[in-house]
Amino acid sequence: MTEELRDEAHEVEIVESEVAFRGIVWDIVSERFVYGDDQLTRQYLAHPGAAAVVALDADERVLLIQQYRHPIGERDWELPAGLLDVAGESPLEAAQRELAEEADLEAADWQELSAVHLSPGGTSELIHLFLARDLTPTEGAFEREGEEADMRVEWLPLEEAVRAVVEGRFRNATTGMGLLLTAARLRGA
Repeated sequence: MTEELRDEAHEVEIVESEVAFRGIVWDIVSERFVYGDDQLTRQYLAHPGAAAVVALDADERVLLIQQYRHPIGERDWELPAGLLDVAGESPLEAAQRELAEEADLEAADWQELSAVHLSPGGTSELIHLFLARDLTPTEGAFEREGEEADMRVEWLPLEEAVRAVVEGRFRNATTGMGLLLTAARLRGA
């Protein structure tokens, strides 16, 4: 019988570590470390992590928001999501907060889908994906500003949203992963 493949932690000796650039939300870190017989230097984006929500209603429609993202110069379709930037807040609590702040919704049923590294060669970001069901509106609407001020909100049948990912119409990695994991979960995978 073959062993089940899975990612595994691997510690290395860090010889030197410095913040090369300190940002508002994340930093760029430069580290020199020992790997095998070599000393290597790598720079990466040190990220606090994030949480994202696949909000699914009773008709199996998924909530998507369209938001401007400056680095790509696009208004892409996304899941409600945000940073793990509140001290002591768990990924689930962050997901609950983001669903309320970005969509004015609460959910009675929460399931963890997965946690994924978005670009492990260049960032430490780990995003936690949750499925939220049994949705109800929050008591009040949240005030949105910046890129969130003109967000569009749409409810799309899950099957149609998955097709948009497969056809390349939705290119946000978190959105794609969340939708595909949700479809697999509903199929019993």
